[in-house]
Amino acid sequence: MGFAKRAIAVASIGIGLVLGLPGAASAGDTVVLLHGLARSDRSMRHLASHLQEAGFQAHAIAYESTEKEPAALALDLRRELARCCRDAERVHFVTHSLGGVLLRAVLRDTPIPNLGRVVMLAPPNRGSELADVVSRSATLRAALGPTAAALGTGPESLPNRLPAADFEVGVIAGTRTVNPLGSWLIPAADDGTVSVASTQLEGMADFVALPVTHTFILRSREAARQTLAFLTLGRFDHPHAVKPRCGIFWTL
Repeated sequence: MGFAKRAIAVASIGIGLVLGLPGAASAGDTVVLLHGLARSDRSMRHLASHLQEAGFQAHAIAYESTEKEPAALALDLRRELARCCRDAERVHFVTHSLGGVLLRAVLRDTPIPNLGRVVMLAPPNRGSELADVVSRSATLRAALGPTAAALGTGPESLPNRLPAADFEVGVIAGTRTVNPLGSWLIPAADDGTVSVASTQLEGMADFVALPVTHTFILRSREAARQTLAFLTLGRFDHPHAVKPRCGIFWTL
């Protein structure tokens, strides 16, 4: 990290401490990044680089999102956390889509004593209408796996059986889409895969919606900036956040 970037990172954290903001994050903390369905740890590299430039230790975890049942994925994640982060002073999480639901499943059964803050990007916390379609199609279930079919909007779906948040979490939703079919199936403002309403989680500490798509939220500078704000100060930078907009959008 260059001197100027390091100075900016240290100064931003120092400002939070001077202002008496609760629980300001240390630049030496570890951030675990969890990708979404049918993605890999490589999809989180852009965010990881922003976190590293700000002084965090970033660790992107890969898991077999299309191959295993949710319980098996949660077990794999617990094992990886025990391997990579057991000795970290504090462990934060940045998740995308399914990664947020998977983390909720892990935290329900296995508390993390050194848990810090969590930022969820476009999580289907109340399920996704597209997952409802997957659950009704043998072809899609075969292609996307058993966990995709468990992410629907019904009361017995995986996300809707998980408890409210009892940890410090901020949610970032997207409001643009390049997926007209997906947006047609979702009867509200959405990112092409998940509705804005579905991303929200009872007990969340903060929420912001940005004009980005479900996939390209991972490449958004504003999403990265808001992620760093929450991890550092426990809240999003709302004065500069972009207000959510409804409808179908064709730009990235």
